[in-house]
This record gives sequence, C-alpha cells and structure tokens, in this order.
Amino acid sequence: MADLEELNAHDHAGMRLGDLPGRRPHFVQIVASEFAAAAAACPIFLTKNAETGQFYAGAMFGFEPGENLLDATEGGARLFQPLDLERQGFFVGPESEVLVDPAHPRFATGRGPALFESDGQPTQAARRVQQALGRLQAGVRETDDLIKVLLAHKLVEPIDIDLSFDDGRSLSLGGLYTVSLDALGELDDAAALQLFRSGQLQLAYAMTGSLKQLSRLAALRNDRLAA
Repeated sequence: MADLEELNAHDHAGMRLGDLPGRRPHFVQIVASEFAAAAAACPIFLTKNAETGQFYAGAMFGFEPGENLLDATEGGARLFQPLDLERQGFFVGPESEVLVDPAHPRFATGRGPALFESDGQPTQAARRVQQALGRLQAGVRETDDLIKVLLAHKLVEPIDIDLSFDDGRSLSLGGLYTVSLDALGELDDAAALQLFRSGQLQLAYAMTGSLKQLSRLAALRNDRLAA
C-alpha cells in the first residue's frame, strides 16, 4: 500500500498535476454515470474481480494488456476519460478527506497545473480531481445496485468474443458479461416499468448498445497493423 498523505496546501503547495504516464490501460473500471459517454467510444462489459468474485463494470480500450486503441485516434483520449483515471494518485480517506500518493508517477515530472493557488486555495485542477473522487465514490454504490438488480432479474449473460485480424492472428476474450436483450424483452410489465423509472433500464441498453464499438476497435487494430 502506498504511503498516503492528506492533501493540504502546506505540505503540497508545489505539487503539480502531471499527465498520466504511458498509455491508458486496456480495461478500466467505470461507474453508471459514465455509461452514456463510454458507450459512444468503446464497449462496456461486466467482469468479475479476481480477488472478490464480485461483478464490476469496465470500459474496454484494447483487446489485451498494453494495447489502447483509442489513444491512437485523433482526440481519442479526450473522447472518454474514465473517472478512475482522472483521480489516479488520489484517494478518499475514511473521513471523506482527499488523500494523495506523492510517489505516484504523475507527480514525478514537476510539470502540469498546480494543485493550490498562492493563497492556499485549491486550483481548478484540484477541484476537478475532488469532483472525480466524489462522482466515483457515489457511482460505485449506484453501479453495485444496478448490477444487483440485473442479476436478480437474470439479465446478465456471459459473452464469448472471437476476433480475427488482418495479420492472421486470432483472439478469444473470456470472462466478460453483458446484458441479455432476449431477457430484457421478456421482463414483465411491472419489472420493466420499475427499471425504467429508476433509470436502470437506460443503463442496461447503454451496455448492450456499446457492443457495436467492438467492430470499431477491431478496425482500429487492423489500421494500426496496416500502418
């Protein structure tokens, strides 16, 4: 565990918010409030935490570790930036205070916007991080509730993805789950109305709609191979 410090103007006056080093991960946890933006850029899946076995939602940017296909597109990194990446280096403490890991690589360059003004007030960059942390904390609870409802209505199903690329290579992706359109269509009226009024039906359809981004990612991968 990193040595975390409570963020404050006295100890961290000179700290600057650098860019995230390297490429974004190929699969990043997201929360329900991000589904609409994510679905316009990349596929959304459910998968299980390797340690707990609990489902969580994630956005896929590439097909294997180290591959981020959106970063190769013009404006791709700005098209959708997950909260979990925005808050890298920062955490929420037990009293809802903001904690920082000074050893995180994004602080190593000394470049980027400052976190505090000369009078000790947080800068816009610091406030963005605080907002990301708040949305992420609330969003994890909302997303857990969504997943519980999807499981209770038996709407979650595994999805097998087999892809072939122009270099002759094939990839099979396992351990991924989505929402079953057939099961959604078989919901009784009361359940469908409840899901609709809670906003969870729209989230379910955002997940299923995002699957069309799989072919876009595959095309981006083939373009990269051709280049």
